[in-house]
Amino acid sequence: MDSRVERTTGGAIAVPQMNAVVLDRFGGVDELSSRRIPLPEVGDDDVLIRVEIAGAASWDAVEREGDYDGAFGIASTFPYVLGWDAAGTVAAVGRNVTRFDVGERVYAATMPVPRGGFYAEYGVVEAEFVARVPDRMPTEQAGAMAWDALTALSGLDLLGLRPDDTLMVFGASGGLGHMAVQLARHSGIRVLAVASGDDGIALARRLGADDAVDGRKDDVLAAALEFAPGGLDAALVTAGGETAERSLRAIKNSGRIAWPNGVLPMPATSPGATVSHYDGDRSRTATDRLNAIIEASSFEVHIASTFPLERVQDAHRALNDHYVGKLALKIG
Repeated sequence: MDSRVERTTGGAIAVPQMNAVVLDRFGGVDELSSRRIPLPEVGDDDVLIRVEIAGAASWDAVEREGDYDGAFGIASTFPYVLGWDAAGTVAAVGRNVTRFDVGERVYAATMPVPRGGFYAEYGVVEAEFVARVPDRMPTEQAGAMAWDALTALSGLDLLGLRPDDTLMVFGASGGLGHMAVQLARHSGIRVLAVASGDDGIALARRLGADDAVDGRKDDVLAAALEFAPGGLDAALVTAGGETAERSLRAIKNSGRIAWPNGVLPMPATSPGATVSHYDGDRSRTATDRLNAIIEASSFEVHIASTFPLERVQDAHRALNDHYVGKLALKIG
């Protein structure tokens, strides 16, 4: 029998409900609607999170339009709840989960298929992918952090750079990029940030980039050759396109390029350096490492705007506007 059921005084069975934003079909912003749906079921190895903040990310819009339909080998079911990142408090744990207590502040990276994402009052995630929020980090920042920070960390691992090696972070004022700048600087890597707009350059510099250029108007190649006359050791590409492709000529042929899966468009021509496509690691090992860095540094998640859940359509429209850092939804 469903572990969530409750018997009412009349003996009828009621499944607890929660507020959520759902899709009844894929499509535009107007397909996002709010209603009450059943709480997700908590399995033996799961944590039920009472969501306070969820990240609103560029890939949410791609998913909303149906571009991921079937991509993960699992059929899409409706109502469909978006949301890959969140932070909040532990509401319940499965019988095998011993390392979390009810009420603790946690964050998580999940996948909306097959059990629903975080655009809801509660989300269920396997305990392996749940982590405590470091004491010094506000819940609002933690809620929009997990996938981007872990993908940045995995990319830097892949590049294997040493202190004083040179790295170009392309898209350095975006969600993934501004976190990558901080993680690289924490490792002593020299960072050339290719950002977007005056606000993007200011953010990259504030977060520790050794130099920052505007990818939309500056000559990135010239800036890169000035930064590293013999060529850069590596690049982390968090936004694709012609400028990114052209800029990669600044990487030494012996260098490496980390390109997270899902960053589009893909390069039309092959740069001289080796390109590695990869996924972020969201395991407990990865979140333990991320948390250690957060505790030992001034790492922050820059939140450009936070929208109440009832304004989720505005948040999705804002994903198409110029902003730096991350957008978030306030749920609880």
